[in-house]
Amino acid sequence: MEVFADFFRDLYDTTGLNFVIFYEEYESERFIAAVWTSLKLIVICLILSLVVGIVGAWAQGAKSRIVRLVMAGYIQFFRNTPPFVQILFFYFVVGTTLERAGLMPLVDMGGWNEPLIGNFGWAVVSLSFFAGAFNVEIFRSGIEAVPTATREAAEALGYTRLKSFIYVIFPLAFRVCLPALNNNLVNLLKTTTLAYAIAVPEMMYTANQIWSDNVNVTEMMFVLFIYYIVLVGILVWLMHKWERKMIILGYN
Repeated sequence: MEVFADFFRDLYDTTGLNFVIFYEEYESERFIAAVWTSLKLIVICLILSLVVGIVGAWAQGAKSRIVRLVMAGYIQFFRNTPPFVQILFFYFVVGTTLERAGLMPLVDMGGWNEPLIGNFGWAVVSLSFFAGAFNVEIFRSGIEAVPTATREAAEALGYTRLKSFIYVIFPLAFRVCLPALNNNLVNLLKTTTLAYAIAVPEMMYTANQIWSDNVNVTEMMFVLFIYYIVLVGILVWLMHKWERKMIILGYN
């Protein structure tokens, strides 16, 4: 590692290219912490958005008109407003309102109290609901692609609506949805950078701090591009591999 650090230190001395995160301990620790924070944010949001999408797609077919209307309102709200505004709304409006009303539990941090849901938590909530609204519609399109005869066969076998959804309809619909789902999850990964607006110490926020301290905007922007290109590439590769494994011959 010392050889690696010496290389970038010499690069700075000879060319002026200041990749300080690779040779200065303090900046390296900040950078590594930001990498892990970004990965946690991305993974949690991806998983929760899928859960929201699956539950929402099932709720769209509920017998209760109220449930269907609530779901339609949720989809319209999150699809028709910018994700940046949503993050600010959840953090500054919802979070602040809950704290002032005394409805937000506080956690003892050893001398001071902090809200149970902080900036990271509100970023997760906002981004998961944002991507989840699109996932609901993606899953709905897949469910509608399942042949009516398949639904009727499940009912004839005595499946309840929920069991029919879990064991028959959704597994088939999921295969149809994968290409569109792939696109939405990639967009969600890139949208997580908006969490910098509420000071979540992920890659975008930390890179901004580093280039402000070291005046190396060009170098840090280059690192940011490479970081997200690699992450998106990995996600796309995994999704395409998953898609190939789930193909049903004669169905897709």
